[in-house]
Parts: sequence; structure tokens; C-alpha cells
Amino acid sequence: MKRNLSIAMLFLASAGFAAAQITTPSTDVLGAHLNYGRGCAACHAPHSGAYGNGNAKTADATSGTLALWGEDVSSLYGKTIVTGKSEHGSYSETLPSSLTAGTPDVSGVLMCLSCHDGNYATGAMMKNKVYETLPATYGTANDIPTLLGNDQTGTNNYLNDHPVGLNAVMTCGGTYDWDCTISSTGKVQMTGTNSSKFVTNYGFFVSPGTYNNTPVVMCTTCHNQHLMNVVNIKSGATNTGLPAGTYATMFFIRAPYNPASGTAGSNQTAQFCRQCHGGEANEMNGSTAVTTF
Repeated sequence: MKRNLSIAMLFLASAGFAAAQITTPSTDVLGAHLNYGRGCAACHAPHSGAYGNGNAKTADATSGTLALWGEDVSSLYGKTIVTGKSEHGSYSETLPSSLTAGTPDVSGVLMCLSCHDGNYATGAMMKNKVYETLPATYGTANDIPTLLGNDQTGTNNYLNDHPVGLNAVMTCGGTYDWDCTISSTGKVQMTGTNSSKFVTNYGFFVSPGTYNNTPVVMCTTCHNQHLMNVVNIKSGATNTGLPAGTYATMFFIRAPYNPASGTAGSNQTAQFCRQCHGGEANEMNGSTAVTTF
């Protein structure tokens, strides 16, 4: 009886822990991408691409042919940007020359920059503001900019932005990476001793692009542009050991990410970064710490 009671108490404690992490958003999940009420039509046009949205500035025969994209991307075609430095150096990305280029950086980088670039795409809808309530732990001395290439540090500066593009390759092994493997089709397989443990403790929510059978970092690797404040983990999900439910997030991050958590020692935001930066993870450094929300 005592043994059964202990098991029941443990189950209830675990259930309580899981319930504490689950949230129900009270605002539209599209969040800032409602774009002042325009909603989906702010980015997508059911007819004629950027012409249908009245946004076409330069002739573009491929406008709207991918994802019914309704923003003008022509000012970005063929531009080379050099993004963030890391232990591997900086990364040069030459943007596609059309929406039909067939590479993952079309939808994963180019389309994002059509609204989030303040250097080449100066007609974008962004107002250089953040449309989320920031936690008190964030700095408030400046407005937080969202316009890459024009972020108050100098026009055409992308070096302070996270590496993205066809050259921003994800790797396994070595000093900085997980004990994972890359499949023949370019999929990251978190099946090593430590990486599989991390998937149980947090998960692997990121969505790398694939180029030449190699995983590469896109804007959409970390961000889900359609869900700003919530992550839905379905029952039976194989990419995480977290209980099913809806979890809080911010900035369209595609995994549990809540720097506003009131729990002492919450490490969920660090866990998100560790999905790719395995060298800084608990599991790769002999710690038994799991995810604290």
C-alpha cells in the first residue's frame, strides 16, 4: 500500500509539473503578424502576388508564384549579406535571384527579409518596434529593432545578426556540436548518448533547411512566422519528451521559450539555443540538470 501510495504521489507531482508549464493564449496566435488587422493578406495575396497587394515596385515575373507571397522581394534579389560571426567565422549569403530559385533560402530567408530588412527592402511594413510585452529582465534603454541591416549600428551591418543562409551549415561532433549524426538526406539525427537525452529533457523543435543534402540555418529554422506566443506539442510527439499541451513562447520562436517565467532558475530560453549549440548544453558537460520552466 505504501509503495502504491508513493507511486500515486509521484504521478500527481509529475502531472502538476506538466500542468504548470501548459498555457492557454488569450490573444490571437498570429500576434504581431496580424499587421494592424490585415492578417494573412499582409504577407500573402490570393491573386497576382505583390501586384495584387499593391506592393509591386519593380517588374517581377515570379511575384507570388511561391506561397502566394504578396510582398515585393525584387530589391533583395542577388544581394550578398555577411551575417554573424561565430567560432567558425562569418557567413556570406547571396540571396536568390527569383522566387523560383528552388533553394531553401527563398522561403527561409528572402521572404523574411522582404519585411524585416531595413537596408535593401526599405518599403517593408516593419516600424522598428517590438509588438510584444517584454519581461522586466530585458533592457529598456532603446527600442528593440527588428530591421536587419539598419538597426542603429550602421546601415548594411548584418554581422550582429545570427548566421543564416546556404553557407550556415549545421554540423555534428567536435568541440561545439552535439554527438548527433547527419543523414544522407541532410536531416539532423539527435541519436547520440547526450543528444538523445537532450531531446527527452527539452526537445528538438528547430527546422533546418536542406541544401545539397546538408542541414543549413534559415530564419525559419528558429522562427515559426505563424505562431507568435504559443507552441503546441501533440500527444505522441517524437521530437521531445515534454508532456503534450500548449507552451508559452515569444518572438515567434518555434519551441518553449519564456523569459518572462517567474520560476527561479528557469532555463528554458537557454535550452532553446542549446538545440544547435550542443557544446554549451548540460548533457554534453556532465550535468544532470533538465528543463526548468
